[in-house]
Amino acid sequence: MSKKQQKFQNVVYSTNPNFNYQSEPDDDIETLPNQQQRLYVSMDRKQRAGKEVTLVEGFVGNEEDLKDLGKLLKSKCGVGGSVKDNEILVQGNFKQKIFEILLKEGYTQTKQKG
Repeated sequence: MSKKQQKFQNVVYSTNPNFNYQSEPDDDIETLPNQQQRLYVSMDRKQRAGKEVTLVEGFVGNEEDLKDLGKLLKSKCGVGGSVKDNEILVQGNFKQKIFEILLKEGYTQTKQKG
């Protein structure tokens, strides 16, 4: 199904020439500039079978920019991870390294939790 067709709701076909389609609202959130982002870097082991992951929370913006930041952090650390529930998960204990990378990228309001 194309993106154009996905936006229309509850209409299969209409013969009314004056009919206006109801479309889904665009949920595109504007991404804040790097200097205005308030990110929190922390370690987590809960519900992960004792394995450590580094969490980056607090990103305000669209999903694409969050995925790009997650990809950057994972590649700089040389490990795997994922982007879920508006959080970046990086496998392993890279709290200090990720904190320094974010500062170099211009995320000046970054803080370490825990």
